[in-house]
Amino acid sequence: MVRRRGRGFYALAALLAGMIGLSGSGSSPAFGQNFSAAISGVVRDTTGAVVPGVSVTAKHTDSGLTRTVNTNENGDYRMPSLPVGAYELTAEILGFKPLVRRGISLAVAQEVVLNLTLEVGNLQDEVTVTGEAPLVNTTLASTAGLITGEQLKDLPLNGRSFHELMTLNPHTVDNRSNSGQASFSVAGKRTENNRWTINGVDYVGDNATGQYNAPSGISGQLLGVEAIREFNVLSHSYGAEYGKRSGGQVTAVTTSGTNQLHGTAFEYLRNSALDARNFFDAEVAPFKRNQFGGSLGGPIGRDKMFIFGN
Repeated sequence: MVRRRGRGFYALAALLAGMIGLSGSGSSPAFGQNFSAAISGVVRDTTGAVVPGVSVTAKHTDSGLTRTVNTNENGDYRMPSLPVGAYELTAEILGFKPLVRRGISLAVAQEVVLNLTLEVGNLQDEVTVTGEAPLVNTTLASTAGLITGEQLKDLPLNGRSFHELMTLNPHTVDNRSNSGQASFSVAGKRTENNRWTINGVDYVGDNATGQYNAPSGISGQLLGVEAIREFNVLSHSYGAEYGKRSGGQVTAVTTSGTNQLHGTAFEYLRNSALDARNFFDAEVAPFKRNQFGGSLGGPIGRDKMFIFGN
């Protein structure tokens, strides 16, 4: 007997296809260099001498994910490929007071230098630092085009696709009038010269004329602002880890679940009943657009595995 799958099955399959899972316990998963972040620095004592063998742990505060490295003989440490977000950094070694540094926020493609100073004392005596001097950012040029999650959610959009905010960056021009779909000219380059990646995965697609445009659905929209955590636009002078195309490098990072259950429901309404009549028209031109949707994310296993649906 052949069992027929109903609409509910395909709706569930589509929902699962849109789920984004993040797992880890004690170490972070592998993330591509160009859509993750990094922390590096030197650990010294109060006399200025470097301290080798210090255990430095970064904790992603939203998910509880941790990464631990030890300083080398020069007191240096580096943590590449960290998921973006807020962090807490802890440094400890026998004979010194543990140092906890809070208020660290990492953006896509950013590497910060965080030098630490340990005080002599017992492991039971903890030193906590919050809101100290700004972190040294070694990648200002690589994050100059950053559009944060707050901007995505708070700024008005004609639609709910994240690339509607592309033109907040200088040197970026909306070119969709020539292509009929979402496409942008960055730093004077042709639209097909742009490279789009989502979570490090290249978008490969073109229209009938062979021009590479922004990834989007048939409506010209993509994912919605709830599904994108942040994105970054590099127009020129980017590092060797970027490339493949000579135009803008657009790097998007999707939202993931956290230890807290969170979600949204929305209706985006545009209606001619709210419009004014054009001076040359006898009446208001009819127009209706209703976009419904929602998102939900949370833990499968606290500090271990998370899920997000949009």
